[in-house]
Amino acid sequence: MVNASSKTLTSLSQHACFGGTVGIYSHQSEQCHCPMKFAVYVPPQAQSQPVPVLYFLAGLTCTEQNFITKAGAQAYAARHGLMLVAPDTSPRGDDVPDEEGWDFGSGAGFYVDATEEPWATHYRMYSYVTEELPAVIQSNFSVNAAKQGIFGHSMGGHGALVCGLRNPETYQSISAFAPIAAPKQCAWGQKALGKYLGSDSATWSDYDASELVKHHGQADRRILIDQGLADSFLEQQQLKPELFKAACEQAGQPITLRMQPDYDHGYYFIASFMEDHIKHHAQVLCP
Repeated sequence: MVNASSKTLTSLSQHACFGGTVGIYSHQSEQCHCPMKFAVYVPPQAQSQPVPVLYFLAGLTCTEQNFITKAGAQAYAARHGLMLVAPDTSPRGDDVPDEEGWDFGSGAGFYVDATEEPWATHYRMYSYVTEELPAVIQSNFSVNAAKQGIFGHSMGGHGALVCGLRNPETYQSISAFAPIAAPKQCAWGQKALGKYLGSDSATWSDYDASELVKHHGQADRRILIDQGLADSFLEQQQLKPELFKAACEQAGQPITLRMQPDYDHGYYFIASFMEDHIKHHAQVLCP
């Protein structure tokens, strides 16, 4: 249970947008034991009724700002009446441990619940995203808690697949842009999972979408993934969407994997296919 103090928000900024509002908020997180920030787009439909909510998990080095300012999602969310929520990618603060480098520590929480010191106290992004943040949103905004979806990019695509597969009763729709789809088999994932969870790689499977789908696939829920073919991280074997697709097909999990010529790993790519992803979620959450 999330206590009342963690649900108390501080509004940091508010902006009118497509008939609704973009807001940046902070609160004291019980899971991460530090202040956490998140962005929310409230569509105009929320003025008269509870609306479905769609969570976006950002990638390495990002904050709560990247998606809400660069992805161009608000116009499509307003059209369909979807609330958008984008949390930060990790705990932050003077008391939060960090490590030099961009792919671990601050900005790189990997959406896991760390078990190894010194990370275990603060780096609990899986429980933050799946438990605490939804409770905060439901307490402060007009949302239909029975209608939730999740998507993300890169490290956040990994997080969206993991959170969605492990919690099918919570998230009715899932999609991803260029996800780290098999972290046990790439350098980014091996570094992060090893440091956060320890050297026993058997424990990493709970945070590997290509492993999870073998046991948590849902035949009535199609997963959408877009991947740019000019993505340098695809060439570096960090993403491995083909392994996730093969695991889905083996498990009977419907998947649409679209390999997009000429597109790289950045937000121009995300913005180009954002409308398709919003429609993918709206078809489930806004029938």
